[in-house]
This record gives sequence, C-alpha cells and structure tokens, in this order.
Amino acid sequence: MNDESDAGYLEYVSGRIPALRRVAFLLGGDEHQADDLVQETITKLYAKWPRIAKVENLDAYVHTMLVRAFLDEKRRGWWRVSLRDVPPDRPTGPAAGAASTEERAVLRAALDRIPARQQAVLVLRFLCDRSVADVAQLLGCSEGTVKSQTSHGLNALRRILGDRVGGAL
Repeated sequence: MNDESDAGYLEYVSGRIPALRRVAFLLGGDEHQADDLVQETITKLYAKWPRIAKVENLDAYVHTMLVRAFLDEKRRGWWRVSLRDVPPDRPTGPAAGAASTEERAVLRAALDRIPARQQAVLVLRFLCDRSVADVAQLLGCSEGTVKSQTSHGLNALRRILGDRVGGAL
C-alpha cells in the first residue's frame, strides 16, 4: 500500500475501533475475545483495503467481517480453551448500566448455550439494536432466516432461563 492508502485505512480504523469492540464484546461476552475479533477483522481489512476502501457502505462490510470472524471462531471451538482455573472478572462494558452483574452473567451463560448463529442474531437485534434487514445483510442471509433464528434463539433462552425470564423475553 502507498502512504495515502495507509493514511485512509488508519483514519477509518481509528474512528471505528470503539464501535467494533463493543459489538465484538456483546457477541462473545469476553473482553479479550473482543480484542482478538477486532484485531482479526482490522488485519483482514488492511489486506483488502486497496480494493474495498471505496465500497458504498464500508461500515456494514466491516461489521459483516466481524460477525463472520465471531462465527468462524465459534465453529473452530477456541472459545472452549481456558488458560486459567477461574474466569476473569466481568468487565464493565457499554451495557453495564442496563442490568445487574448477576443478570448479565446469567444472560451471558444462557447465550453461550445456544447455537452461534442464533446468539449472533439475538445480540445484533437486541443488544446492538439492529433491524432485521441490517442483521440479514450482516449475516448474508434472508430476513426470514433472521426472524426464524430470532424466534428459535428466544425460545432456547426461555427454556434455559425458565422462571428467571419474568416475561422479559
């Protein structure tokens, strides 16, 4: 890449890191995994930058890359590997004020028990406040698939959470 292209890449990425990290954290529930997902995404973006810098909706393209990196990681199973006996303290993230620490931990544990695609759909729809059309575009599927994955994911969460739901889902 030339210096001008590098400058455009750095400007774009510098402005998007916080938003990408927030989405990655909401998807995976782990601060370190979020950093890894964002790093993987921006590395791939750098390699493709000369070809895609002028894409009409670059943010959607990059978010799609991030969600696919998350789904690929879930398929590979690296999320099962732990180097410590005790999980790290839960970070206080963007959604920290929305629920108590216990409620977030219960929701994260329940989300981890549903299939990755349903997890991605629920996080994007309800925690990232994306529309059905946006989620379909990000995942590269139809709106009907997003709706069915949402329904299946919510039903799975209801089964997992049982009485803890309290009508919220």
